Amino acid sequence: MTAYLEGKNIVVTGAGNGIGRAIALGCAGAGANVVVADYGVSLAGADPSSEVAEAVAAEIEEAGGTAVAVAADISTMQGGSSVVQAAVDAWGSIDGVVCSAGILRERMIFNMSEEEFDDVVRVHLKGHFTVYKHASAIMRKQETGGSLVGITSGAFTGSTSQCNYSAAKGGVISLTKSAALALRRYGINANCIAPSAKTRMSENVPFEIEAGAPEDVAPMAVFLLSDAAQDITAQVYTVIGPRISVWAQFGEVRTMFAPDQGGWTPQGIEESLPRTIGVEEHPTMALLAQQAAQRQASEGSG
Repeated sequence: MTAYLEGKNIVVTGAGNGIGRAIALGCAGAGANVVVADYGVSLAGADPSSEVAEAVAAEIEEAGGTAVAVAADISTMQGGSSVVQAAVDAWGSIDGVVCSAGILRERMIFNMSEEEFDDVVRVHLKGHFTVYKHASAIMRKQETGGSLVGITSGAFTGSTSQCNYSAAKGGVISLTKSAALALRRYGINANCIAPSAKTRMSENVPFEIEAGAPEDVAPMAVFLLSDAAQDITAQVYTVIGPRISVWAQFGEVRTMFAPDQGGWTPQGIEESLPRTIGVEEHPTMALLAQQAAQRQASEGSG
């Protein structure tokens, strides 16, 4: 990836660990100047520290790259502004952002507290907004435009014990697509990566998932930040090990109409829906059913 991002100034949030760290190192290896932004908190969002950001920045500089470490809470407007401004102050402009900061508060929906829900949505979703807002405000005035890269997850389709995380990651996709529509005229593209990698966050997933390494995600992020991807926008790409997939754009797949001008009745829907539009099977439902069957079989044999 040498020189792929030569001269570009990139902000990576959550860059102290896992996927964010791998992306920050990948951007630096591709020639970018990198703001290593990380609040340095635990998975639960406690005990902030600048040590992790500083360690990654030092690692970049030891390898011959250029980096600035910033420990800021990107879930606040001031924090989002500070990580963007760090790039402008250091190098005069900002060319791209990658938002990988996040925390987890895992609990079933009927046991989840308001604070547990709000904290996760605040860091993941609002943390994207604060960085996107401040970065795009500068990028739109630059002749070179820029790139926004959101980090979502396949969990946006639903999660058994992380409804807060799932809701936030779904919001990241909608936010990023909205940014893509609004900012296209200014030469700014916006895309999402939905990675699956073995990190400290993925250890809490309640069932086995396909996962690669954090380093597998970096090349896709570098590509989306580069001039080669300037015409690619409003896309969601899965990255798992050697596999990259693109998600379908959301849209209606089948339609039914009321048989007369009287409109629908509940009974009419009951009769028509199964033989017309039907339902769309949720892929995770099959996995959960399989796990339930395995548990029953195991209990029966015991």
